[in-house]
Amino acid sequence: MGMTISQKILAYHAGKEHVDAGELVNCRVDVVLGNDITSPVAIEEFARLGTGEVFDQERIVLVPDHFAPNKDIKSAEQAKVVRSFARQYGITNYFEVGQMGIEHCLLPEQGLALPGDLIIGADSHTCTYGALGAFATGVGSTDMAAAMATGEAWFKIPESLKFVYYGKLPRWVSGKDLILHTIGDIGVDGARYMSMEFTGEVIQNLSMDNRLTMANMAIEAGGKNGIIEPDDITLSYVKERAQRPYNLYKSDPDAVYAEIREYDVSKMEPVVAFPHLPENTRPVSEAAGVSIDQVIIGSCTNGRIEDLEIAASLLKGKKVHPEIRVIIFPGTQQIYLEAMRKGYIETFIEAGAAVSTPTCGPCLGGHMGILAKGERALATTNRNFVGRMGHPESEVYLSSPAVAAASAITGKITPPWEIA
Repeated sequence: MGMTISQKILAYHAGKEHVDAGELVNCRVDVVLGNDITSPVAIEEFARLGTGEVFDQERIVLVPDHFAPNKDIKSAEQAKVVRSFARQYGITNYFEVGQMGIEHCLLPEQGLALPGDLIIGADSHTCTYGALGAFATGVGSTDMAAAMATGEAWFKIPESLKFVYYGKLPRWVSGKDLILHTIGDIGVDGARYMSMEFTGEVIQNLSMDNRLTMANMAIEAGGKNGIIEPDDITLSYVKERAQRPYNLYKSDPDAVYAEIREYDVSKMEPVVAFPHLPENTRPVSEAAGVSIDQVIIGSCTNGRIEDLEIAASLLKGKKVHPEIRVIIFPGTQQIYLEAMRKGYIETFIEAGAAVSTPTCGPCLGGHMGILAKGERALATTNRNFVGRMGHPESEVYLSSPAVAAASAITGKITPPWEIA
């Protein structure tokens, strides 16, 4: 009996020839990731272990991105704990403000997440790196602490779901729309503790930025991880970035899946997720006309250069609706710089949008875009739970950058073809 790509990666890191779904294994990990919210707890637990040293100074990545630049004294203290730990233990991959980016945009860009890796991160959207052909998943701060000390973590081998996308992708439909449509189909717990494997001709032709968006939101369906087999597009992305060797895996033809779902994308529209769950999805034509107070373009889901390019193409020569606020967050400093060189930043500012340094701030209701009672935001982020961006009586709608940019101009949810 064959294995899926996820099973193969876990088997290799467990030192086993074969693993089956449901099996418990102990694995060595390639990368341990933490941020300014989760790392301080892990650092406290690490100290209690009393090992005196980390397992590998180059395999721990610390990115203060959630409340950075620090919004208040408490967040500054959190960041200081992470900074001090990085200095004390000689952590190579610590990224300070000015160099850091939103962690799940930063690690692929820096060549720190690679095909075949086993990556754990004390952040639920660590699953993003599955777009590169890695097994990547979120863990708690105590697991992060143990992994920093030992370089190991235990796993229950997940069952796998295969999602096959075929047909010609219509204009304006992106990876964000594919994953929102999928979550709308199976629900927020439809892949609970399962590996979500994305495949088919549509995925094979999808850019790396769009693949990263899809894998990023696997957790919103309850997935243990999301993953795409590496191919030429993957290799062209990682070859110039990789800081160490990597391995390529693919699923066997006779691999076992709990379920296989197929989607014909040919007639698909951009998708909007209504409050208060990512599964509450509707085609943009059915969402059109919903008034909004704020638009957020960015985050670890849609803060990459292609996302900014699409937004800029729609906002070029136009103005943000005078009654709403638009805030744009490039995912990393490099993305910010590339967007500036290509003129996107100028386009955003001339249109009346605010452009921020990279931060997770508004996505989690942390800072830089908090909603007041009764306000409504359209965001390219990944979650729209009650109170996610601020007041519990505010609302968050999720969309692609194309829908967000079009809606920024009209002040209400708008299909992009009405603006282009």
